[in-house]
Amino acid sequence: MAFLQVNVYSNVLQMEVAMNVILPQTTHKKIGTETVGITDDIPVLYLLHGMGGNHSVWERRTSIERYVAEYQMAVVMPSTDLAFYTDTTYDMNYWTFVAEELPELVHELFPQITQKREKTFAAGLSMGGYGALKLGLAKSENFAAVASLSGAVVLADIKSLLLVRNEAYWQGIFGPLDQLQGSENDPLYLLEELVKSGKETPRFFLACGTEDDLYPASQYMAHKLEQNKLDVTFEEGPGKHDWIFWDAWIQRVLEWLNEKHS
Repeated sequence: MAFLQVNVYSNVLQMEVAMNVILPQTTHKKIGTETVGITDDIPVLYLLHGMGGNHSVWERRTSIERYVAEYQMAVVMPSTDLAFYTDTTYDMNYWTFVAEELPELVHELFPQITQKREKTFAAGLSMGGYGALKLGLAKSENFAAVASLSGAVVLADIKSLLLVRNEAYWQGIFGPLDQLQGSENDPLYLLEELVKSGKETPRFFLACGTEDDLYPASQYMAHKLEQNKLDVTFEEGPGKHDWIFWDAWIQRVLEWLNEKHS
């Protein structure tokens, strides 16, 4: 596998942004595993970081490059700062960047990566789990499957949000907090809109550690997806909100993504 560190200009954000990209590569090694890399129509996983992370954190905290080699899949890991995958009230449109501009940039720079929905996936942890779920709900036409690990996928509990950051931060992201529920940034609202639209829906995977404070949120969102007759897998296991859990479970995500893809 090839690992690329990319700096590119975003017209949406009007700034330079960073992303790391893993690409399949044919290798002949005396020590290690030889691989035959595919070079056309490569499946792609958009892998999103959580609060406090950036484009480098998945590579630094897990063995994602080694894990994905088995599946010959490209992985795109963008940096999105602390913007919660949202078009913020302070005029930084990170949602538009991730949902619309980023795939265009990827296809421009890496034409060997697929543009087919059935080979395009998203996943993330915590804040990134919210982002991946949001992509699956609001951009269902672009993603065959999405996965949320320990995702902040239910935002109705304002008190819980304020335990993480102060009100000024959240208002900068979402606007008035009393208007968050039922807005385009509310996953439950996006779920309702997707079901009403009649659009094709992706497969959903949610997992969370049973000792994680966000466990009830993942459990509840999985229930709502199932209640609306969407294809959802919910799994749990011992674990907290940490990289021990995410390093183990990203391997399960890759396995799950390829159960039907292959």
